[in-house]
Amino acid sequence: MILQRLIYLSLFGISFLGSLHAEPNSPNVLLICVDDLRPELHCFGVDYIHSPNIDKLASRGRAFARHYVQAPTCGASRFALLTGTYGGSNNNALFQRAKAIGQSPETVSPSLPAYFREHGYRSVSVGKVSHHPGGRGGPDWDDESIPEMPNSWDRHLLNAGPWQHPRGWMHGLARGEIRGNAKEMDLIQAVEGPDTLYPDGINTELALEQLDSLVKRESDKPFFLAVGILRPHLPFGAPKKYLDLYEDVDLPAIPHAKKPEGRTTWHSSGEFYKYNRDGLDPNKSTDYADQVRKHYAACVSFADAQVGRILDRLDELGVRKETIVVLWGDHGWHLGEHAIWGKHSLFEESLRSPLIISYPGISEPGMMSHSIVETIDIFPTLIELAGLPKADFTDGVSLQSLLDRPTSTGHPAYSYFGRGYGRTIRTKTHRMIEHTDGYVELYDHRTENGETQNVAHQQPLMVKELRSKLKQRFADTSK
Repeated sequence: MILQRLIYLSLFGISFLGSLHAEPNSPNVLLICVDDLRPELHCFGVDYIHSPNIDKLASRGRAFARHYVQAPTCGASRFALLTGTYGGSNNNALFQRAKAIGQSPETVSPSLPAYFREHGYRSVSVGKVSHHPGGRGGPDWDDESIPEMPNSWDRHLLNAGPWQHPRGWMHGLARGEIRGNAKEMDLIQAVEGPDTLYPDGINTELALEQLDSLVKRESDKPFFLAVGILRPHLPFGAPKKYLDLYEDVDLPAIPHAKKPEGRTTWHSSGEFYKYNRDGLDPNKSTDYADQVRKHYAACVSFADAQVGRILDRLDELGVRKETIVVLWGDHGWHLGEHAIWGKHSLFEESLRSPLIISYPGISEPGMMSHSIVETIDIFPTLIELAGLPKADFTDGVSLQSLLDRPTSTGHPAYSYFGRGYGRTIRTKTHRMIEHTDGYVELYDHRTENGETQNVAHQQPLMVKELRSKLKQRFADTSK
């Protein structure tokens, strides 16, 4: 394994791993963040999904089948990715961190892009990487005096195009339609035309321009480029050619589609139901549920096409062999499981998302890992792959052992959310959710019931063991 590591590092020409400045041939990093993406991809075993570009990336790297995010909401999950630590449970987590930096910068550890920047990289962000696309606050999310991630990026960019501003881009539909009253905006849409009809199409153009600049005109430094792809975020709008891929597809039945009995983290899918649905309800109409699911799938294929454009440009520029590529979904999304259409629960569907890591020389490319990993592991993994000094402030662990041997052991995953939901631990066999008032849900994944039957009363010793792990984990991280 040491020999494999040395061979890998030699490919990138890293001569001194402890340097505070990147070597000229240090690896680039391309981080692709996709919003609301379930592991609903062909390479993750969902046969009817058309995702050839992400599938190809997985074939050249390591896909993690059991990757879990820290929080089932965009801002808090991205906080964990970009800091490598457990943190706030709401969408303002990064802005709260920015406020702390302003008040006492010496007490706040550097973000992931800041760490690379401090070690000689040029860091650029395009699209929705932190919670606000373009990374700014203010009423329309475009106030340069309110950065979401201070000291992190050389450039933090968004082309809002006809959607006027980042807030409009975030919930945009075709031809510049922005969300005012959500009840007047269609939940699903498919319009004939090019990718640039929708927000991701125009922003991918900007990502390609930045990639060109980083390679052709700014090659004095290696780059850390993060690109945020919006779809399949609500509303589900994509060019019609992607919906056409699913016209004749027979979708499988939704598993455990009934609203759960007893106390759970179930919610009424408010974000979903506030859009115009012409009076239809997917929990009451199987035909409409399938229609929604096909539009979600179309958005996944639309996002996949943007990934393909970016990776193709990486190849055209001749830098794929010098670049670590990470594709990450910021959380999962329910498509009717537990009668939820959205995220914001502590069920499996909200917390499991895709993670793929690819780089030249990876051992056993294309072999999927089924070991449990967490989003906070990405920070220490990337700095080890790049040969940068270890960051002792992160809560995660490097996934190098799983990149070397996909069958290596993982570790439990820990997540949390507000609304009194509390915290959850996911092990190989169980999920336990401990609410803030002490109430416990325990689900045994060794049974067909999965997360539909609370077995806390039947398995008190397991509850005790997992409670202890939860307490210890967050005591260790001072959270």
